[in-house]
Amino acid sequence: MSEVYLVKEGDAGKRIDVFLSEAAGITRSAAVKAISDGSVTVDRRTVAKNHKLVSGSSVLFEKKQAEECEAVPEDIPLDVIYEDESIIVVNKPKGMVVHPAAGNYTGTLVNALLYRCKDSLSGIGGVMRPGIVHRIDKDTSGLLVVAKCDSAHLFLSSLLKDHNIKRIYYAVAVGRFREESGTVNKPIGRHKTDRKKMAVYPSADGDGIREAITHYRVIAEHNGYSLVKFRLETGRTHQIRVHMASIGHPLLGDTVYGGGRSKFETLNAALLSGQCLHAKKLEFIHPDTKEQMRFECELPEYFTSILKKLGLEEYNDEEV
Repeated sequence: MSEVYLVKEGDAGKRIDVFLSEAAGITRSAAVKAISDGSVTVDRRTVAKNHKLVSGSSVLFEKKQAEECEAVPEDIPLDVIYEDESIIVVNKPKGMVVHPAAGNYTGTLVNALLYRCKDSLSGIGGVMRPGIVHRIDKDTSGLLVVAKCDSAHLFLSSLLKDHNIKRIYYAVAVGRFREESGTVNKPIGRHKTDRKKMAVYPSADGDGIREAITHYRVIAEHNGYSLVKFRLETGRTHQIRVHMASIGHPLLGDTVYGGGRSKFETLNAALLSGQCLHAKKLEFIHPDTKEQMRFECELPEYFTSILKKLGLEEYNDEEV
């Protein structure tokens, strides 16, 4: 199916990916994908995602037929915090991948959601990510909101883009912090030599290296470890893990970014099995009612066990 959009005077100067996202009612990432795979032309020419439009141009969008979803429903128990016709909020366990990808085609959150929600998931995330608005890493536990219809997905994606979804994380970091609170403002992009990792860079370039801002507050410290509370202003891949490693405080158990080397981590490797990080609080405006929704889940058992072992179980839970 083809759709044609005329670039009006008010849209002149806009990037094609931004324009297409707004005109076609799709996410920015979906617009970028469509441009990259040749489904979009401007005045009959293929262009890059950062192409600036001029008034009077014609944008042709060839919508591809949706592929059959390769993810299959699986009867996997879910810790559902809230659910209605438009959204579902779940507490993802540590060790569960959010959506199918190479090496993880089963046992994911998407497989579990397909079983529970059947056809009631947004299709905007694509065939392998139905309903997925945002993600957390495999070894990070905690809250995620999933869209059950396209209108909810678009609304939540817009909130996320404008930094209007509040996400609070708890983590144990290695070392004692000089300051009780602070902000790490360092752009993040794919590592130049290790493509499985992310890295910080001096500046954002708009093409893979993007602005990343993390606010933190230390709420307890003992014996060279700190319990830290984070508020994400942006949501880049591995953001908290990369930012903390960049200031010399990798997360406990994070073997990818510099943790996992201490005697404590070696002795408790089975309990840790990855970074000690939990998405504890989530706040956003409901896509239908426009009411402010607030959700919170307890720290998982492995996390509280680690806190007791480190003498960090008593802490002052202040806002970031």
